[in-house]
Amino acid sequence: MINQLSIFTENIKGSMFKVSKIVSDAGIDISNVVTNDSAEYGIVRMLVTEPERAKELLTSKGYMCKLDKVIGVEIPDDVGSLTALLDTLDTCNINIDYLYVSYSRDAKTPLAVMKVVGYTEVEASLKSKGYKTI
Repeated sequence: MINQLSIFTENIKGSMFKVSKIVSDAGIDISNVVTNDSAEYGIVRMLVTEPERAKELLTSKGYMCKLDKVIGVEIPDDVGSLTALLDTLDTCNINIDYLYVSYSRDAKTPLAVMKVVGYTEVEASLKSKGYKTI
């Protein structure tokens, strides 16, 4: 499991820059990021080298943040690999709260990052089907 940092921020010009600058100025590396927006606010989800410290820094600057446990699943860089993972999850009766695909620098392969209920069971199911999780 991975600690993912979620930051709630206004959906205005420069918001992502400000969040990124606070984190990077502290020497914290952002390895993966995805943003979701609505009319007024957005959620920035990040995988960073020091999630607890990044949360403290951003909170001290007035951002509402939380840490979530997510699972990273390495998938091949091939057509249909996400579909195969989703089929496995469906076969194992696993519901996904949300999912995004990023990239694992270490494994040099796509990384499906997902929030699910029952991490231990989900991780065991995926490993039994041959997937590598982080």
